Amino acid sequence: MANTNEPFYVRSGHSGRFGHEFLEFDFRVIGDGRSATARYANNSNYRNDSLIRKEMCVSSLLISEIKRIVKDSEIMKEDDSRWPQKNKDGRQELEIRLGSDHIQFETAKIGSLGDVTDSADPEGLRVFYYLVQDLKALVFSLISLHFKVWRIVD
Repeated sequence: MANTNEPFYVRSGHSGRFGHEFLEFDFRVIGDGRSATARYANNSNYRNDSLIRKEMCVSSLLISEIKRIVKDSEIMKEDDSRWPQKNKDGRQELEIRLGSDHIQFETAKIGSLGDVTDSADPEGLRVFYYLVQDLKALVFSLISLHFKVWRIVD
């Protein structure tokens, strides 16, 4: 299991072209490493949607699994200097602090895997793309499980 006392933080998000739109999530270890939070925010101008914010406490076991996912992806070895620059369509970000290592990536908003393949660094951008997709799927699953209202039928 990963060291729960090492500093750890993962934040990912993107912003769009239609005003102040964004989707952002982060996982963060609090204080002594025994507790952690997951936060999610989504602001969309689609059909006049309002800001959605969710926050939940998560276990050290979940944080250990996220650390494993991050380490296994080898994202900490990547460099975003040859990735597409943010543009009028938006941007995507990923920031990770894992122990004494810290990375912060920024690239143009990725619309499809074709955007990854056509880039100057398809292998590095592919690592970024799949890691963000995996973390986003995890966040949506946690939100669905955590905030689901269970109704017991007799």
